[in-house]
Amino acid sequence: MNLEEQIAKVVRSHGAEFYDTETVTENGQSIYRVYITKEGGVDLDTCAEISNDLSPLLDVHPPVSGNYFLEVSSPGIERTLKKPRHFQSAVGERVKLKISGGGKVKGVLESADENGVTLKNKEGETRYDYSEINKARTYFDWANEGK
Repeated sequence: MNLEEQIAKVVRSHGAEFYDTETVTENGQSIYRVYITKEGGVDLDTCAEISNDLSPLLDVHPPVSGNYFLEVSSPGIERTLKKPRHFQSAVGERVKLKISGGGKVKGVLESADENGVTLKNKEGETRYDYSEINKARTYFDWANEGK
C-alpha cells in the first residue's frame, strides 16, 4: 500500500474522503497539504482529528525530506481537478480548462469518465480527452451569486 492509499484509509476512518495532496513552500517553510471532502462539508474538528491520526504515519513515512508542516483541509469551492475522480465529483459545476495548444474554455462540466470530459457552454457541448487538458479547476461565479 503506497502512502496515498494509507492516507486515504485514515481519512475514510473519519467518514471523509481523500481528495489529493500537495507540497508547497511558503515563507521558507515546507507544507504538506492533505485535502479531504465530506458529505455536508469539512469542519475544523474533522481536520484536526485526521491530522492527529496522520502525524504518526507521516513520522514513519515522511512525505517530504526535511522539516514540514502538515495541513489537513477542504480543497475549497474553487479547486484544482487532476484525476478522473476529481472531474467526476465536479459534474454539474462550472470549470475552466486550459487546453493543449494554449486555448482556454469555460463551461459547466456535463459529464466525466475515465477518458475525458464533456463541457457545455454557449458554443454547445464539447468533448475533451484528459490528454488534451493541461490544467483544470472549478470556479464560482461570484458576480452572479444570489441573482
